[in-house]
Formats: sequence, structure tokens, C-alpha cells
Amino acid sequence: MRPSLLRSASQLLRRSRRDYSSAAAASQPERKVAILGAAGGIGQPLALLMKLNPLVSSLSLYDIAGTPGVAADVSHINSPALVKGFVGEEQLGEALEGSDIVIIPAGVPRKPGMTRDDLFNINAGIVKGLCTAISKYCPNALINMISNPVNSTVPIAAEVFKKAGTYDEKKLFGVTTLDVVRAKTFYAGKANVPVTEVNVPVVGGHAGITILPLFSQATPASNALSHEDIKALTKRTQDGGTEVVEAKAGKGSATLSMAYAGAVFADACLKGLNGVPDVVECSFVQSTVTELPFFASKVRLGKNGVEEVLGLGQLSNFEKEGLENLKVPSANLPIDGAVAYSWSPHRNPALGLHETDLIN
Repeated sequence: MRPSLLRSASQLLRRSRRDYSSAAAASQPERKVAILGAAGGIGQPLALLMKLNPLVSSLSLYDIAGTPGVAADVSHINSPALVKGFVGEEQLGEALEGSDIVIIPAGVPRKPGMTRDDLFNINAGIVKGLCTAISKYCPNALINMISNPVNSTVPIAAEVFKKAGTYDEKKLFGVTTLDVVRAKTFYAGKANVPVTEVNVPVVGGHAGITILPLFSQATPASNALSHEDIKALTKRTQDGGTEVVEAKAGKGSATLSMAYAGAVFADACLKGLNGVPDVVECSFVQSTVTELPFFASKVRLGKNGVEEVLGLGQLSNFEKEGLENLKVPSANLPIDGAVAYSWSPHRNPALGLHETDLIN
């Protein structure tokens, strides 16, 4: 999370009895944010963080169960956003209507005995249903896709919107911010620089070696890191999800850090919508930066979503090699008429999924 958002959260936590002034409230547009999957492991802390965001006027929490309790809990926090909880398909339309941003962490984690085929089919079906509703009730909203595998759920969403006639490539984002957050943290620790001052672009996708941190472009620059250090930092960034799963002994995945990353990206989208200049984040979007139809790179955000997809800049030889390695031929996956393009390496031939597609 940017220092500005951290400060906002800290200020809100310290205000036990203070409210924003009417003048401050009037100085910014009212923005509605909907979280689909708000009762889950990512959804709950994400709801908390978005309630703390002063740019959010209305927070809509939706899930198939448990949302009323989450909404009641979060609504007691003395920050300006008004919170409503919605549960079940019959309330999905009301949850979405009028939303400026829809964040989708919905989906199921992989469970014992569940194959990758099972998980993909379940999550792809969930995303398809939610995006069908979005196209009907808030077709102009910015969509922040967290549901895994992001390399496939984003193209699936695009096909659903195309079928509905509501697709806008500028408004569909795969949230890869967690890769950036990890790269910043790991780089700062190794280079011994203040983590709050670090920036590291991360390009490619959101799975295994498709995650390509560009440490050659990291700021502040460091001459203290060897080639072996860069290789190790790259591998750790790519395996960050596995590191968390193993640390939790298989009983969970990266929910808290993913919620944090989701809040960072949503905050950037809100700032872009509100006309803040030069808001740049990495995201998995429709792209012509490479020959791949969807690709994560730096994106300039604005009032219409994507204002500009930025190029890769100058790459080191190691990064050029990594870029070539992540370009695996697409596998076409029919999902009830939609086509998903998955280009993760070491994939299951039937699905095109990398093991780390299934966790954050």
C-alpha cells in the first residue's frame, strides 16, 4: 500500500470519535465499491481495508453466505463509507448496481482430493456468473479480478463481456499487485534500503515463471546485489504463494497480503477515476506490449480506467531470458462458449494451468 493510503488508514484508526468535515467530504466524488466474495479469507480483510479508504463512499459486500455478519462487523468502524451486505444470487444485482469498482476475490481454494481441472472449472464458472451479472447491472464499472488463476480468469471475463456487448478493455484488470508487493519487500530486505521508498515493476502474468520482476529497474537502485542475488530474489517472488502455503502447513494461502495488495490496486483505481494525475500500477490487461493478448506491465490509470499501457523499458539479459521463457503458446479452453487463454509454463496439457496458478 502506498504511504498515502497507509497514512489514511492510520489516521482513521486513530479517530475514535472524529468524522471527516462536510467540506472534505464534498471535495471528492461519491464512489461505490463492490466486493464479490466478501466473506472469504481475502474478502474479509479486503472489506476492512476498503472501509478505511476515505475515497470510498459506499461499500457493497456480497457473497453466497455469511455476508450480513461481515457487513455488520465492518460497518461499526467509524469511517465514512456506508456498508451494506448482500447474500445469495437474488441480491447480486442490488449489490452491483451503481458500482464504480467491482473487486472479485470470489472462488474456492484447492481442497484435498480436488484436481486442478476441478478447481479451474469451479472458479471459471463462478467468474462467468459474476461477470454476466456485472454486464447487466454495472457495465461501466472497473473490474479488479483477484480470483485465480488470473492468467485465465481475466480472459474468461473478457469473453463474457464481449458476448454481452459490454466489453471495454480499459476497464478489466487482473490484480497482480501482490507480486509487486513481494518484490518490493524482498528487494528492500536484500538491498538494505527503506521498503517504503522501493518500487519494482513486475511484468508477465500471475503464476510461476510468468511472474517477472524487473529488478534492473528497481528504485532506489543498488549496486550491492550480485547476479545470484537477483536470481534468488526473482525465484522467491515467483514462489511467494508457495512460501506462504508451506508456512501455513497447507491450511491456508496468502489471504492477508493479497487483501492488502487488492486494496492498494483499488485505491489506485479510485485515484485514477477521481482525476489524480500520473497514477501508475502494474496490472494484467489486454495488451500489445508483447505478442501475448493479455500481459502484466505498468499501466497509467485515469478517469476511464486504463489511460495508457506502458512498455517494458530496458531489460537486463537475465530479464530478457525470463521474458522469452514465460511466452508459452496459448491453450484454448472452451468455457461454455468463452475462450480462456492460459500461457503458464509446465502446464497440465488439458488445462494449461501451472500449479501456482491455484494460490496467491
